[in-house]
Amino acid sequence: MQRIAIFASGTGTNADKIIAHFSNKNKNVLPALVVCNKPGAGVISIAEKWGIEVLLIEKEQFFTGDGYVNFLLDKKIDFIVLAGFLWKVPLSLIAAYPDKIINIHPALLPKYGGKGMYGNHVHATVIANKEKESGITIHYVNEKYDEGAIIFQAKANVDSSDTPETLASKIHLLEHEHFATTIENLLSH
Repeated sequence: MQRIAIFASGTGTNADKIIAHFSNKNKNVLPALVVCNKPGAGVISIAEKWGIEVLLIEKEQFFTGDGYVNFLLDKKIDFIVLAGFLWKVPLSLIAAYPDKIINIHPALLPKYGGKGMYGNHVHATVIANKEKESGITIHYVNEKYDEGAIIFQAKANVDSSDTPETLASKIHLLEHEHFATTIENLLSH
């Protein structure tokens, strides 16, 4: 049984899909912990709905302390999934979980990645640059924003009528369709 921690900062729609996928289908992977940096974030309610423990983290301990590594090790966490987590992962955590932390990014990396490129910021920039396609990238996390090795990408067309909100809807559909199955494929090898 592999125990995963899902790190999220927002509504938790990806976390919900991941948890549902593994609770219904794969008994070899257990979403064991939700880690959140925002009190009141929707992902906390999602975790409670599924009966999953929540760790609310504090910025100073995350960045200058041990990055909660000891807590994660005590909980026997094997793998970390960033699902809309907006803080950069500290080196202490990357070192403790080499090639065991993945992120989903709402664009086709290496384009439109880096600090400040998240959510509608990404979609607005893609549209402003008149791109014909966008999509999702699932990648390993390293010490630089959005520069870890790419695991999986899926594409969506960008139409001339798209707004950041309509493009976000297309990207969310791709995230919900592919994130959990990509995690499952990674953990089954």
